[in-house]
Amino acid sequence: MFGYEPEFVDCGDARIACYDIGRGRPLVLLHGNGEDSSYWKAQIPEFTRFYRVIAVDSRGHGASESGTQGLSFALMAEDLKKVLDARGVKKAHILGFSDGGNLAIKFALTYPDYVDKLILNGANVEMFNGIKPHFQLPIYAAYGLLAAAAHVSKKAARRRDVFGLMVRQYGVALDDLAQLTMPTLIIVGERDMVRDSQTIEMAARIPDCRVETFRDGDHFVAAKQPSRFNRTVIEFLLGR
Repeated sequence: MFGYEPEFVDCGDARIACYDIGRGRPLVLLHGNGEDSSYWKAQIPEFTRFYRVIAVDSRGHGASESGTQGLSFALMAEDLKKVLDARGVKKAHILGFSDGGNLAIKFALTYPDYVDKLILNGANVEMFNGIKPHFQLPIYAAYGLLAAAAHVSKKAARRRDVFGLMVRQYGVALDDLAQLTMPTLIIVGERDMVRDSQTIEMAARIPDCRVETFRDGDHFVAAKQPSRFNRTVIEFLLGR
């Protein structure tokens, strides 16, 4: 897939796919909802110049199996720990996009000792108040249709579980973000689906945090403005 072959880690009821590329300090990449590690195809060649990149397909996404326990951020955080343990990684930079950013938050709160620096691209904490209504309401509608179709279609059931990650709270409150003591960068687009107020509230609660807003950018700035995105990430990680 996208030029790289996955390796698999046994996480109990599911095999989780990861792509371990390059050398140096580990940098973990977590994709968004319904995607896979190929989302980072414009980032991996640049990032591997400086870092050992470990891109992970979340449970139920890409080449990873769904398992038998359903999908949740708590379970995916456990998967990520098992992947890092299997790869011999005890501390890494974590970069998460959208739902991957939410997973990064959940993981950093659960296993803070594993996280060096944290980068959240288009992440949110409050599912409804955090996302602009004209983006969130169609997600609820699609989830309802998939839930109905899941009774007769395994494919619909899998998509329902994936969409379900975007309609339920994931066990993190805004005030929990005060526990994220690692250096943190939030990246959003000027026209992001995440409300500006959500980003402001998140940044205000994270002790060591700054925000980078991409002018004329939407939710998918990594894919649409890769040169600026890559430079912003690398400069933050290198402390510039």
